[in-house]
Amino acid sequence: MTIITVTTPTGRLSLEQRRELAETLTDAVLVPEIGRFAPAARVGFQVHFVEREPDMMAIGGRLLADAGQGLDVMVIDVAVMDAAWQPEVRAEVIERVLAALAAACGMERPSPSWWVNFRVIEEGSWGSSGGVLSVLSLLDSGVFTEERAKAVRAALSE
Repeated sequence: MTIITVTTPTGRLSLEQRRELAETLTDAVLVPEIGRFAPAARVGFQVHFVEREPDMMAIGGRLLADAGQGLDVMVIDVAVMDAAWQPEVRAEVIERVLAALAAACGMERPSPSWWVNFRVIEEGSWGSSGGVLSVLSLLDSGVFTEERAKAVRAALSE
């Protein structure tokens, strides 16, 4: 299970950009998480778009409403289940998320005021369907590559 929350000023992303990002942000995390592109695994991912009025966001100590039009602020929070999230895998996810945002926004590179937070929800701390979930129960689903499943088991000391 993965939840990606994109927080932007109101109106920053069009409906078409959100449609594109719903897919590309999912895949930006999915591929490093399970070790390959697997459309069937998308069902375990949610992307939430949250808009804030310019007087409800600030950067550098100034409200966006007071700072003019020059600031392009976004915060992307990626919350994932505990698994094998070595620093290089986290870095890959962050870079893929920023690249997906830049592509959807028609930009050559991401803005320096787009920030990505990568959070790991520890084992036993994620629930759905009336119970606690574990990534371990998903490893034999056939979605994870053998290499990623082995890495997750090792990371969680199964």
